Amino acid sequence: MGALQTIVDFILNDLGAAVFVPALMLIIGLAMRMKFREAFISALTLGIAFSGMSLLIDYMMDSMGAAARALTENTGISLPAVDGGWPGMASISWAWPYAFLLFPLTIGINIVMLVFNLTKTLNVDMWNVWNKIFTAVMVSYISGSVIWGFAAASIQIILELKAGDVWGLEVERLTSIPGVTVPHFVTLINTLLFPIDELLKKIPFFNKPMDADALKEKIGIFGENSVMGAIIGFLLGLASGYGIAGSLQLAVQAATALTLFPMVSKLFSQALSPISEAISEFMRKKFSGKKVFIGLDWPILAGRNELWVAVIITIPVLLVMAIILPGNKVLPFAGIINLSFVVGALLLTNANLGRMIFHGIVSAPLFLYGATYFAPYITRLANETGAATVAEGSLLSWSTFEGPDIRYLFSTAFSGNITGIILLIVWIGLFYWLYQSKKKYNAQIESE
Repeated sequence: MGALQTIVDFILNDLGAAVFVPALMLIIGLAMRMKFREAFISALTLGIAFSGMSLLIDYMMDSMGAAARALTENTGISLPAVDGGWPGMASISWAWPYAFLLFPLTIGINIVMLVFNLTKTLNVDMWNVWNKIFTAVMVSYISGSVIWGFAAASIQIILELKAGDVWGLEVERLTSIPGVTVPHFVTLINTLLFPIDELLKKIPFFNKPMDADALKEKIGIFGENSVMGAIIGFLLGLASGYGIAGSLQLAVQAATALTLFPMVSKLFSQALSPISEAISEFMRKKFSGKKVFIGLDWPILAGRNELWVAVIITIPVLLVMAIILPGNKVLPFAGIINLSFVVGALLLTNANLGRMIFHGIVSAPLFLYGATYFAPYITRLANETGAATVAEGSLLSWSTFEGPDIRYLFSTAFSGNITGIILLIVWIGLFYWLYQSKKKYNAQIESE
């Protein structure tokens, strides 16, 4: 067990996604009979793409996040739970004593499902195993059983793979990268957003094309990526008390990020297209054309500027909600950039900016109340593992808590709560509806 934990720690913490995922893709490429030179160049380019996108995301999070936090501080509101954001949650999750066991569990379930044709997704996004760990910890704390924690994490792994199956074609459309998908936990928020989205599509305003290209045609220069970024950055700077000079600097920073994101995203296509073609050819010869998606982390979608426009516009909404919602204990700070709704909303709405923003607004209370509910358990995990020290009377949480709905239902259902069990069954029913709807939609697209 100790040797396994050492290996897992080395792969995930020492190598990191920018090294581990390309190395894994090199192995996959060679297994698919690619020439070493082509497989190596593709893998190296993928590492460059991950590194470049990581730099841009950090740049955006630093500049926009600092402004958003200044906006928070300007409110003068004090709430008891400290917002540690997702990096803090990932850190304390890996410190859980049983964390390393989720690594082979994730791989094992994926392999079994592939062998028995229960999924088309080969998930190589091993960094986000921490999300499964986090679920296992929360459920084990609330239910009092580590076994139930692992059971919930296993269900999550299956749901993520099934989600990856149905989002593959949409990821390809949005990124122009064939054969990849995003089996990320954040896409499961679409289970609750899907019924709302179906209603919104019946409203003429929300049913019109409203992606970046459509906006450019309708509003001209104001639809350009750089101009949209500059306007949003400037307004956020003013609201955050930056003054004219600081706001102009933030405007240029936002314009820079929104201009460079699509450029860097092209590296993913350049890296993954040859591997995807090799996999398709291998599957055609060996398995009668069986299709397999390579599951990657959500940053392959970060080149879509609709994602960033929607998430920045909803920052003030999240802050206002935190102030006015009764019973909320979390003031958005480190996690104020709400990636927990926007990745799923991008896929669900076909990059319709109007519906994405609407989903960000209506889902804000869900994230805040989820963060409030789990704050005592997150605090317990931090103190027990020593990953962080939270003073008596204080709480640690995450304002844009990923999957607050399904994690709450897992925790209550596995605790024997009848209402929780019923609601979990309802949630799974909604997921099945979403899955079948997208499966039918994908079949129509492929037949055209």
